[in-house]
Order: sequence, then structure tokens, then C-alpha cells
Amino acid sequence: MSPLRPIVLVPGACLGGWAWDDVAARLRAAGHPVHPVTLTGLGDRAGEATPQVDLDTHVADVVDLLDGEDLRDAVLVGHSYAGVVVTGAADRRPQRLDAVVWCDASPLPDGTAVADAMPPEVRAAQEAAVRERGGGWRWPVPDRATLETGAFGSVAGLTDADFDRLARRGTPQPWATFTTPVRLTGGGRPRRRVAILCIDGGVTVELLRALLAQGDPRAQPFAGDDWELHELPTGHWPMWSALDALADLLARIAAA
Repeated sequence: MSPLRPIVLVPGACLGGWAWDDVAARLRAAGHPVHPVTLTGLGDRAGEATPQVDLDTHVADVVDLLDGEDLRDAVLVGHSYAGVVVTGAADRRPQRLDAVVWCDASPLPDGTAVADAMPPEVRAAQEAAVRERGGGWRWPVPDRATLETGAFGSVAGLTDADFDRLARRGTPQPWATFTTPVRLTGGGRPRRRVAILCIDGGVTVELLRALLAQGDPRAQPFAGDDWELHELPTGHWPMWSALDALADLLARIAAA
């Protein structure tokens, strides 16, 4: 068995485990057991998509992997939408985890859905897309023009090839995954909480700390002296735009 901690990589909305391929390869080369997750209804599991696939389904996907692989002392990484997925999974299996890493993502409090945290205009646009192009239950993969508005995060560092692979390989997201509230049992939490902030067009550590000092509710999920905060000088998709830097950082976090 490898002496290095296993790393579980959970992708954001409309992505499969394939989104982590390059980062996973670098981590494996460094000796880490790596487990990229493809959530139900996405990626090569698109055939499993139904209107009933929701946030609880995706939390169960991660819990099942942790249990099925009997992972111990693992580092659980959630990008973007998956920040709420790993929040739920960590609540259910804290004993299996050394650290949870929110990669340009945020935990949500109990009873809150991803859609609740969206700006009203963004949620309205997504709901319109679901009605008009998603059959009433799926959010279509956003096109390049939509992504370049920054509504879903900074596109800094993305290349034409990155936009192309998202268009080719992205899959519509069951909308219930955004509208289901996260349900936390309060049964415990992992030893370490880590945030990676992608600061090119996003929030810096300095700004986050200032917002916390001001009592800004947007920053409250990161309240607490136990948070480990890191920055990457790139946009919202660092697994493509800064893959070497992200892989190096995740390896350092896993080694801490």
C-alpha cells in the first residue's frame, strides 16, 4: 500500500472525472493513489441521468467510493459545484478523511441549496435554460459566450482547446442537484479544512479575511481559525489553466 494519502477528485457541474485527467496523472506520478469521481448522470454516466438525480445522489456517490475503496486518511477535493457535494460527504464520513479541499468552491450551511446561493439573475437565466433547452429538468452545458460573461467564474487561463473540450465532453446537469438542500447530520467533520482560491478574477485571501472581519455573510462559510487558505493565480478551472500548479499544491496539502 502506498504510504501517501489517497486523493479523491470530484468535478464541478457538467463535468465527469475526465476533467481531472491531467492533474490525476501528475499526482499518480508522485505516488498518490488517485480516485477521480464521475457523478451520476454526468460524463460517461450520462445515461444514468433522470429528473430524480439530485444532490443527495451525488453525495452518496462519493460516500460509496470512500466506503467501497475503504479509503483512510484521504484528501477529498471538490471543484465548483462539487464543493457542496464534498461538504455532504465529509459530514457523513469524517473518519475516513484527513482533509477536505474546496477548490474555488464554498461549503454551504445545512438546509441550503446551490441555487439559493446564486445571484437572482444567474438563477433566473439557468431556470430559463432548463425550461427551454433542458427538457424541464437538466441545465444545458453553458456555451463559450455565456462562460465568458464570468457568471460561473473567471475564464482566465482557458485556451480555445479548453473551451472546445468542455463543449465536446460536457454533459447537461440534472437541475435537482442545484435545488436540493444539503443535509448535514452534524456528526463530525474532517481534521483539516482547506480552501484554494483562484484569484485571477476571483477573491483573494486578503479580501476574504477582510470580508470576514466585516461580518460579510458571503464569507461566513470560511469563518474559523482552522481554515488553511491557498491562492492560485488563475481562473475558475485550474485543473486546465494551472494544472501543474494545482497538482503541486494538492500534493503539498496531502503531505502536510
